[in-house]
Parts: sequence; C-alpha cells; structure tokens
Amino acid sequence: MPSLTLAHISDLHIGPLPRAGLRALAGKRVTGFLSWRLKRSKIHRIEVLDVLAKDLAAQQPDHIAVTGDLVNIALPEEFTQAHDFLKRIGPAERVTVVPGNHDAYVALPWLKAAGRWDEYMTGRHADGGDRPPRDMRDFPFVRRIGGMALIGVSTALPTRPFSAAGELGADQLQRLDAMLEQLGEAGAFRIVLIHHPPFGGGAYKRKSLRDAGPLAEIIAKRGCELMLHGHTHMSQLGRMKGPSTSVPIIGVPSASAVVSDHRDPSRYHIYRLSRGERADGAWTLTVSMRELKPDGSGFAPIGEIVLLGETNPPLTSPTSSAAA
Repeated sequence: MPSLTLAHISDLHIGPLPRAGLRALAGKRVTGFLSWRLKRSKIHRIEVLDVLAKDLAAQQPDHIAVTGDLVNIALPEEFTQAHDFLKRIGPAERVTVVPGNHDAYVALPWLKAAGRWDEYMTGRHADGGDRPPRDMRDFPFVRRIGGMALIGVSTALPTRPFSAAGELGADQLQRLDAMLEQLGEAGAFRIVLIHHPPFGGGAYKRKSLRDAGPLAEIIAKRGCELMLHGHTHMSQLGRMKGPSTSVPIIGVPSASAVVSDHRDPSRYHIYRLSRGERADGAWTLTVSMRELKPDGSGFAPIGEIVLLGETNPPLTSPTSSAAA
C-alpha cells in the first residue's frame, strides 16, 4: 500500500465574532460573548489560521481531519465563516470534519448550524448509505482513504451555561460498535475522530465526555488503531485498552492559538501511514509535529514520534481533560 498522510487540526475558534443583537446573545451565548471579548479574542487569531492554511498547503497532506470547535458561540454567520475557511484548506473529498461543543453551543436547526458543512461530513452510515448526517446525533460516518478508515463521531450537544461536556449517546455507541467490528474484519486502519478526549471524570468533569466508560468498553472489545481529539487546547498523548494492544489517543492544541502563556500555541500533526515497507506486513505510523514560530511568521517542525513500528513509546492515559 502506498503511504498516506493525514494532517490533524482542531479547535479553530474562527473570529472575529459577527455582529449580533441583544436577542441573539440571550441565554448561554452571553457568557461566551463576554469570554470572547475579555479573553478569547486575544488568544484565537484569524492571522494564525491564515499562516496555518499556507503551511498546510505547503505540506500537501493527502487528507485533513478537523476535530471540532470551528465556531465560538454558534451564531449562524459563524458557520458560514467556518465553511469559507474549510474551502480554503481543501475540497470536501480531502477534508473531514466532526463537530465540537462550541459548534452546538445553543440549539439551532441543523442546516443553519454545522449542517452547512455537510459535504465535509459525508460518508458511509450504519444504514449503508453514503450521505451527510441529518442532525448532530446522526453519527458515526466512515470515509475510506486507501487502507485508512476515518470514523467521525459527534460528542456535541447543547449544554447549560459554564458546561462544555460531551456525549455520544447509546444509539451512536451501538452504531460505532458495529462499524469498528466490520472495519476491523476488513483489515482497515481505523482512526476515530472525536472532539472530546475519551477520558471522563476527574477535576474537569463539567467539560469531559459523559459516556467515556461505555466508549472504553467498546474500544476494549473492538479496538481501533488510533483516536484523534481536540477540546483541551493542549498536546496530549494517551492510551486506551484494546482487545490485544493499547490504542494511541492523541490531541492537538487550538489551531488558532497565539504564542502566549495560554497552554500550547497553534500546532498540528501529520500522520504518515504505510504498510508495504515492513516485511511482516504490519502497519507503520509516524507523527510529525509542526508548531507556530515564536514570531508568528510560519510553522516549524518540532519533532517526530513512531507510534507503530519498531518502537512503541510509553504513553500514559490522562485521568482528566482540561477543556475550553
């Protein structure tokens, strides 16, 4: 199998916020609006995304995965801004998106919210159809790129003020279970795209994945080869128990974050997957990391890790997730 490259970005938090009247800011949005004005607007900068888009284009990955939080307080105009940015980084057949909690900040009709990105979430569903999701619960979907299978799940749902928790729900978990089994039997390299880290509880319970336990049971039974997430605005390496070996769990910082004292600056990962290079036919997976330069002028490589292959670095599972 020829090698494949997958770039992973997350938590774009695209600004600036569109103008909004008092009625639009009622309810939970008012807290998010104040947070943006007082703090977030200084951290998440469109100029950083501009530089990132140019660097992504120069690296020429085969595919790009975006794991949620493209918007801030779910104003309808924000979803249009996000759609415009997605078109900048690649056509729908080369970019896959899953929603995050900010993309469901408040309840909206699907087609006025993340449904505007439906072409970036079109894939095979459990009912056998190739189509976009019909709503925030109509997941998972599968996209096949060579021997790689991207499995997009949604943990996004509207929550009360000051909560950023996520949930898959029993129906989605059941469909995910079946998909992982089928794709595993087909020999695919299964990559689960999820916004919230698959670890629940801890000090940040109000921001964690509520049904992390049931998800862990499915992974322990069916396995997958890799899980990519966002939400924490930090680089994170973890592992979950699989049926025969542990599953690497990897998160990236916010794609729009400036270099400051706010957790990690903008960073993205490029995964290189190959199979034919090994005599035993096993998968080889390496991850290269690129980070925003201190002066903000571009991105530079900061290291590479072999996840599968001759070395298997010890990675510990975090017990909690500090999420935005």
